[in-house]
Amino acid sequence: MNARFVAVEGGFDLMWSGRALLAHRQTVVGDPARAVTCGMGEPTVEMHRGNFRIDDHYTPLPVGNAIEVSTTRVSLGGRPDTSPDVELEILQTASGFALEITTNDPSCNRLALEICAATDESIWGGGEQMSYLRLNGRRYPMWTSEPGVGRDKARELTRIMDEEGMAGGDFWTTNYPQPTYISSALYACHLDSTAWSALDFSNPARHRIEVWEGRAKLEFFFADSLPSLVGALSDRFGRAAPLPEWVVEGAIVGLKNGEQSLTRLEKIRAAGAAVSALWCEDWVGVRETSFGRRLFWDWRWRSDRYPDLPNQIESLNREGIRFLGYVNPYLAVDGGQYAEAAELGYLALQSEVDAPYIVDFGEFDCGIVDFTNPLAAEWFADRIIGREMLDFGLSGWMADFGEYLPTDLRLHDGSDPMLAHNLWPVLWAEVNARAIASRGKTGDATFFMRAGFTGVQAYCPLLWAGDQCVDFSRHDGIGTTIVAALSSGLLGNSASHSDLGGYTSLHGLVRTAELLMRWAELSAFTPVMRSHEGNRPDDNLQVDSTPEILAHFAAMSRVHAGLAPYMRHLIAEAARSGLPLQRPMFLHYADQVEFADCQDQYLLGPDLLVAPVLEEGARERTVLIPQDSGDWVNLWSGERLAGGRHGVAAPLGSPPVFMRADSAFAEIFAALVHKRGSISPEGPLP
Repeated sequence: MNARFVAVEGGFDLMWSGRALLAHRQTVVGDPARAVTCGMGEPTVEMHRGNFRIDDHYTPLPVGNAIEVSTTRVSLGGRPDTSPDVELEILQTASGFALEITTNDPSCNRLALEICAATDESIWGGGEQMSYLRLNGRRYPMWTSEPGVGRDKARELTRIMDEEGMAGGDFWTTNYPQPTYISSALYACHLDSTAWSALDFSNPARHRIEVWEGRAKLEFFFADSLPSLVGALSDRFGRAAPLPEWVVEGAIVGLKNGEQSLTRLEKIRAAGAAVSALWCEDWVGVRETSFGRRLFWDWRWRSDRYPDLPNQIESLNREGIRFLGYVNPYLAVDGGQYAEAAELGYLALQSEVDAPYIVDFGEFDCGIVDFTNPLAAEWFADRIIGREMLDFGLSGWMADFGEYLPTDLRLHDGSDPMLAHNLWPVLWAEVNARAIASRGKTGDATFFMRAGFTGVQAYCPLLWAGDQCVDFSRHDGIGTTIVAALSSGLLGNSASHSDLGGYTSLHGLVRTAELLMRWAELSAFTPVMRSHEGNRPDDNLQVDSTPEILAHFAAMSRVHAGLAPYMRHLIAEAARSGLPLQRPMFLHYADQVEFADCQDQYLLGPDLLVAPVLEEGARERTVLIPQDSGDWVNLWSGERLAGGRHGVAAPLGSPPVFMRADSAFAEIFAALVHKRGSISPEGPLP
């Protein structure tokens, strides 16, 4: 089956399988109905600590009628001295086709295309979205950035953060955007560009794609089912190395308490927790700032904080526990590695001066390692990650940041920073994957990232959902981690997880025991269960703060460890097919319309249905069981439910989770009750 252009009066249609994807017209009177529009733009970009304010001075360039139409090419005539000629060309591909759009006017640096939409069509994707899984009715700029604190303009916390430095965010701000969407009409569309772009689904009749370039390439993918479509996208964007087996054998306990972290770990293990790794991001030292406890960005072991760390890592390894650390692609100006990189010429430069570009990260300054310089990328992979981390004994790390590339600096390869900005997380992911491969540890060591863009799938084996608030809030709390996993998973990112308990604690917002427990229940049924002390550890409850919280965390960690055989099965399936571990309900039940915007429950593989409690104080919730799929069995009570809407009890310690009654993994799932142990029906509370 081939895509083709068809000439019609005043324009053309782009046809595929009997439907029009593009319809370009010149009406007799009134405004034209255009599939393609062009313009000139001059952006203004303001960045403050990874938060961006971007505006555009835009001048439209009218596009004329189709003057030549063949089955594979269309020429649109320009109007004298006011608009460029536009060429559209179809290139057939294995899973669909690509559409290339070019103009002959160098002043044209803005393009927009409008794709025909159906009224009953659902749209998903857009990278790692946080607020809405179904994208219909809204516009989503594609620009990697800090997602913001609160992310809800009606919330007082968001207003305060906006006033303090553009840091409140909105429903569309994300660490990981990607200009790719999936349609319930069984096709996907991808914009192959790193420029600023936008996916606009606010018009129910047309999907609009905007890009700040004078040429564009749209890739269309088609399949006979949504799982096959997800697999085709995974083939396109690449697959990272599978997660190591040890990652799913227990919880990764995150502590940043210096030498006391080892003592606290023993207490946590003594409480019966299943632990696969100790994650100490403060292995490089700490900075106390007004934001909270942050790290010293010089990527090497600080013996003043962990005096006996080499021996302690060896001891942990003998007990089957890995040690994880932290790194990001920036170097603090008061650290030795900054001076080394500057001497070698490996830092991005100011636009007019041969001096390193300095970024304010909040009470300390950093240089940017220039990954467009192959020598600099190799230096970071070998000198920093290889020698200081892998050779030292680390088995993994948080590969943080990647969103902060300014647009007014100078890069080694001469590329436009406006085009390099979105690419930066991908280059950062490649550096990390290269370092692991250089030590022969692919499949044994691993890393996790929050930032991303098109192509990060080929390098990063594990996403995490960023810096949620320590609360149940609609746009920046626990529930957004589900949306993040489901949206990114549709685009070939097989595994995602979150900071258990959230991260951001500001302006009096602190964790409750209930939040920690509900987040532990959610994390137990995600690919990786990892705790985090947050930006203000001393102000917030931790997993070991009280006997009740610790007992609950330990129980959920044992549940997570008990799922290891099933998780390994799903990880192997992801390597073969590209299907994510966490899946939206519609992926397997596309004919049931109530699942199109269902974002508060999900499938963990095909055999588990997970419905976490996302509302403070709730002890029951509604669960949607798929129709015509057989019975589903409550893991804790054994109650069998058929398809439909059900009210389900949800005491602390017993989150609503159901297994397929005929699952091949039924014995593994049934054993989780024993692994969890006895928990009070009312749930443990301090």
